[in-house]
Amino acid sequence: MLACLSSHADAAQCGSTSAGFEAWKSEFAGEARAKGIGASAISALMGTNYASATIAADRGQRSFSLSLDAFLAKRGAATIVARGRSLKQSQAAMFASIQQRYGVPPGPLIAIWGMETGFGSQRGNQNMLSSIATLAYDCRRSAYFTEHLYAALQLIERGALSPTTRGSMHGEVGQTQFMPKNILAYGIGNLDVAANALGSTANFLKAHGWKAGAGYQPGEPNFAAIQEWNAAGVYQKAIALMGRQIDGGE
Repeated sequence: MLACLSSHADAAQCGSTSAGFEAWKSEFAGEARAKGIGASAISALMGTNYASATIAADRGQRSFSLSLDAFLAKRGAATIVARGRSLKQSQAAMFASIQQRYGVPPGPLIAIWGMETGFGSQRGNQNMLSSIATLAYDCRRSAYFTEHLYAALQLIERGALSPTTRGSMHGEVGQTQFMPKNILAYGIGNLDVAANALGSTANFLKAHGWKAGAGYQPGEPNFAAIQEWNAAGVYQKAIALMGRQIDGGE
């Protein structure tokens, strides 16, 4: 179903300010109905608000242009590694189960968990659907977020997400910050539960080529899977480095 829903909406007119958002919602709702989206999800879409804070955040992602050392310092890498080592020990059974199933060791999963939400403590407080609808309307990356909007509407129809679900600025939800399309493809259970979120993250990495036992530093086989998780090069290198330190390397 997703394949037929994920094409970019041609009729709904994107915009760069809030002025056209209400008209766009009506146009998009018509397209969504034609593609089989039900009344409850359409109602949720029509209840969304233009997310000005999301647009401001999308325009101002400056940390990804930092050097690796500056990025690590800004994101609190030393704290993530220290806490991560402790969690690796205290949650050893959970991580062993995940590694057995997906082949992904604790280090990179814990690094992603710490980087994305401070181990679940900072999951965002934006309305998920409003954020994604706003970004689907915004001309800058409309096609990309239109796919996530259709996925979010499907998840709402299924009861996997609620119209009131809260997330981060770009609509990411859960302990490791999944976008809706990735929830459909790789999500396992309630992603506000750490074990489910970490298992889902490992499932994502495995689906993107992770090989059990192979290295995950730049130039090693599994680094490509980390690159699929986040497009920013400095983020990718930070995950690999912190993961290695958590897993016992330097």
